[in-house]
Amino acid sequence: MKFFVPLLAGVEAASFEEIAARVNAGNHGWTAVVPTKFSNVEEVKAHLGTILKGEKGFVAQEKEVAEAPNGVDVPAEFDVRTAFPDCAEVSGNIRDQSSCGSCWAFGSTEAFNDRHCIATGSKVKFSVEDTTANCGFLQCFSMGCNGGQPGKAWDWFKNKGVVTGGDYFDIGAGDTCAPYSLAPCAHHVPATEKYPVCPSDEYPTPSLSSCTESAYGKSYSADKIKATDSYSLNGIQAIQADIVQYGSATAAFTVYDDFPTYKSGVYTATSSKQLGGHAIKMLGWGTENGVDYWLIANSWNEAWGDHGTFKIKRGTNECGIEGQVSAGRAGSSVQV
Repeated sequence: MKFFVPLLAGVEAASFEEIAARVNAGNHGWTAVVPTKFSNVEEVKAHLGTILKGEKGFVAQEKEVAEAPNGVDVPAEFDVRTAFPDCAEVSGNIRDQSSCGSCWAFGSTEAFNDRHCIATGSKVKFSVEDTTANCGFLQCFSMGCNGGQPGKAWDWFKNKGVVTGGDYFDIGAGDTCAPYSLAPCAHHVPATEKYPVCPSDEYPTPSLSSCTESAYGKSYSADKIKATDSYSLNGIQAIQADIVQYGSATAAFTVYDDFPTYKSGVYTATSSKQLGGHAIKMLGWGTENGVDYWLIANSWNEAWGDHGTFKIKRGTNECGIEGQVSAGRAGSSVQV
């Protein structure tokens, strides 16, 4: 089962060339380019897979934070990477989910990773492989590369924990338990040495029951790191106050067929064709040319968008970006 909203039957999808030309011809506040990562709209769907609020199968988190605590100063502009510079190499790391609908695992694991670094000073990378493989249907109402729920992943971090694990290019380093095993790839031709051609079908969900790095000195069970709390964030003030205090949060939104062409500026949807739900990491916010925005880290590698990031309009729940935000607390020490 794949969690996305299909294009209407009989309606031919516009090409990215057509979409980019249309966006750039209008006064939309953002610039579009033909993405090098995808050759057509259908290929984007393999990189989505978040179950959105209101869809069949969605399960809400038990705890919700709807009010900003007193005494938290929310600045007009904020960026987790500069606000917590000692953890910038963690929060600024743009990952690549490859051809797998594991965005729900990336957006959640990355945000927990940032918060753990901010709370503890540890710069170790967390394993999205573990979340994708083991935060399954029974624990998280999720299905690996076939989609999932970032909020339930936060609950899993609290109840079960996640092991350490770097990116695909960290395989063999031996300094974490389970790096991401799915090779980065590109659908668009010509491919490069770093980003070879993606498989014709998306990668199957990986399995993981022990550390894959033989040189790593801990067992899988001993390597687990737990969150101390898990909750959803309701309302802009609550979202901002939580990020100011603890670091990056996780959000989900609806992807329209113009989104993959984003290059710069503040994104607003110019299309009505939905491709599916996507989860990402919220890094902060600001204002550009009079338009308030959220600053977001995507998981489509650094070659996409603005070096792997994008800005999306803030304050109007653009594409649902403010309606499904999840987070949690990181402990002051590794818990095993």
